Amino acid sequence: MILLSFDIEEFDMPFEYGKTISFEDQLSISTAGTLSILQILKQAGIKATFYTTANYAQHKPEIVMQIVNEGHELASHGYYHSDFKPQHLLQSKEKLEEIAGVPVTGYRMARMMPVDEREIEKAGYVYNSSINPTWLPGRYNNFSKPRTWFYHHNVLQLPSSVSPLIRFPLFWLSFHNLPMSLLKTLSAATHRKDGYLNLYFHPWEFTDLDQPERFNFPGYVVRNTGDAFIKRISDFISWGLAKGYEFARTGDFVQGIKRQLAK
Repeated sequence: MILLSFDIEEFDMPFEYGKTISFEDQLSISTAGTLSILQILKQAGIKATFYTTANYAQHKPEIVMQIVNEGHELASHGYYHSDFKPQHLLQSKEKLEEIAGVPVTGYRMARMMPVDEREIEKAGYVYNSSINPTWLPGRYNNFSKPRTWFYHHNVLQLPSSVSPLIRFPLFWLSFHNLPMSLLKTLSAATHRKDGYLNLYFHPWEFTDLDQPERFNFPGYVVRNTGDAFIKRISDFISWGLAKGYEFARTGDFVQGIKRQLAK
């Protein structure tokens, strides 16, 4: 099983690289990428999960409704992408449910940063996908965390996928910089070991980021963005379908685990 997920947020990443970007541009770039993602998924006939900030949803409710109406899962990515308070956990859940009219049971912390699981449980989430169980300089040091799903404070934890043994991360940057043949080999090995893949991306990756004056992103971020990334992800999905892998929404996968444990 392959769980594709997309973090839909106000595109504030340029601020990390010393560039300013208007809120209107943040929304328009994220929206353009999200529409490309929805088209890819529709063409492939598969469903995915969209972790969305309440801030984005309030400004683009029509995109949120398109996500839901096309059969995808809506989950929470917090209230704002660059501001977090514990009360945002419940507030973002309630706002997304108000806008979309569907239950929101999943959460992912912005930038996959640590979050108090007791607060996650208190806010009423069923699962949390905020762990990248690997080590990246200046970002993650999660070698002590399990590679695959586990329970903590009554919340199912669903780490993003990493390869067996060396824990090589199968995350968005890998999909921009590695040869697709190697990614498929690593993905197949991980799927064979774990029985599923949990992969995450962002809408702005599906737009042209190779604009140094505007964004100032390093080469490893802008490589294979825009149309090249649309082609890469479409090719990966076709490969997964040809291998016989099922693509599913994260919430459905989690419910399957709960049913299995209840037997």
